[in-house]
Amino acid sequence: MHYKEYKTILSAKNGLNLFRGCTHGCIYCDSRSDCYQINHTFEDIEVKANALEIFEQELQRRRRPCMIGTGAMTDPYIQAEPRLKITQGALELIEKYEFGVAIQTKSARILRDLELLKSINQKTKAVVEMTLTTYDEDLCKILEPYVSTTKERFDTLMKFKDAGVPTVVWLSPILPFINDSEENLRGILDYCIQAGVKGILCFGFGVTMRAGNREHYYQQLDKHFPGLKKKYQYSFGDNYVCNSPRNDELMSIFVETCQKHGILWRTEEVFRYMHEFEDKREQLSLF
Repeated sequence: MHYKEYKTILSAKNGLNLFRGCTHGCIYCDSRSDCYQINHTFEDIEVKANALEIFEQELQRRRRPCMIGTGAMTDPYIQAEPRLKITQGALELIEKYEFGVAIQTKSARILRDLELLKSINQKTKAVVEMTLTTYDEDLCKILEPYVSTTKERFDTLMKFKDAGVPTVVWLSPILPFINDSEENLRGILDYCIQAGVKGILCFGFGVTMRAGNREHYYQQLDKHFPGLKKKYQYSFGDNYVCNSPRNDELMSIFVETCQKHGILWRTEEVFRYMHEFEDKREQLSLF
């Protein structure tokens, strides 16, 4: 881990990334792609120096509260977060200035901040986004080795359900020839139904690959699934989008299940829900 000076923290679209790099070890990680210009060892996490001071200044400059999104590039609950408490500090500032937050993770460590997220949600809106890809626990430990298992993430979703904090699941990626089965999909969807998720983000059933993450992914295939790299190269070549041959079949199951249980599934609708700021104090004052 190392620190680097930055002048800004929030993006123009109110995205917040406190770290660069990750230690979760997911074999398919898109954030390893060369286009993100991470010029250090990926596991040597770069922490943005004075992040909370800069973040507070930027919140103060915003003319009106909005939704802050975090976790798109680096999970805010990396292994060092319990010691650093930078994500916790950012959430405290979001609550202080009465902004909303949509926070994405694969870690049950987010439960440390349950009460804080519950408090934000009572004033505005807090959305917990959890990535679920692999119902089989043993396979999950291969694909996403240094993070909470899928069952642990499901248990986390249930706790947020009990706390009244809305949740969204990222069903991505689903790896061709590895976890692109009906059994895997139905297992994850059953978890989503039980947890009462508001929406599920699914961009199709497959994986994206480009320079940087493709090389790492293929190394991991050689390690854990000998011979599968050749099947990928034959099936997809240098394609960026690598859809499962079962994409259409799985998409039909996905859409039908979401519609049956009232779960948002259209990508634009789920993103709209996560990005729409709500001021619940104004709503309460009407009564």
